[in-house]
Amino acid sequence: MTSTRRMWLLPTGLVLLSTIPVLAGGLRIGQLGTGAQITADNARFFADPVPVVVHIIGVTVFCVLGAFQFSAGFRARWPRWHRIAGRVVLPCGLAAALSGLWMTVFYPRAANVGDLLTAFRLVFGTAMAVSLVLGFLAVRRRDIAGHRAWMTRGYAIGIGAGTQAVTQLPVVVVFGSVNTLTDALMSLGAWLLNLAIAEWFLRRRPSRRGRAVSRQVLGAALKRGRQDRLASRRVG
Repeated sequence: MTSTRRMWLLPTGLVLLSTIPVLAGGLRIGQLGTGAQITADNARFFADPVPVVVHIIGVTVFCVLGAFQFSAGFRARWPRWHRIAGRVVLPCGLAAALSGLWMTVFYPRAANVGDLLTAFRLVFGTAMAVSLVLGFLAVRRRDIAGHRAWMTRGYAIGIGAGTQAVTQLPVVVVFGSVNTLTDALMSLGAWLLNLAIAEWFLRRRPSRRGRAVSRQVLGAALKRGRQDRLASRRVG
């Protein structure tokens, strides 16, 4: 596999994983914008559309643009890209997490949402927000490993809807609708699966080439930081 293909492999897979919820979110915004028929399933969104619009836009940018943050090839080839994109990805991720928590608490529940799924959403939404904040604080103190770890965990939670769609869709197609308990446990399983993969990704021994790329990325970031400090001193 060429280096260019390898560079695109992980981001492409993550973008594809988020396709179903992103398309569903776009359809929801389209319904709100065109004034679709109000039903029992969408009445809460029409009554208070701002949180769901913020959530959809935030999670879409977070999942799609954030996917490219995990490509070592992108970081090595375009070192400024990671920093610039991160300034967009992080606030979008926080907006997605906080708006999701708001909707969980204040929106009327859908028919298939019980107490257990509500609790899971509160736990993982809070964990996502906390992970992103910790990732930001880590990079501020130049803890690159800590930044990478917390942002990876936050992304794993944020893209959970994509994994839920992939794992739950076959069950719904084969068995029809599921009860609230099964739905909650399957959602929990998708989040835990993502986090398990994220932890494996963080703990796996990098290849020689991967270590070289990481050193190159870190060196470029440090060089850029020194240049920024020198420029600020000249301005001062």
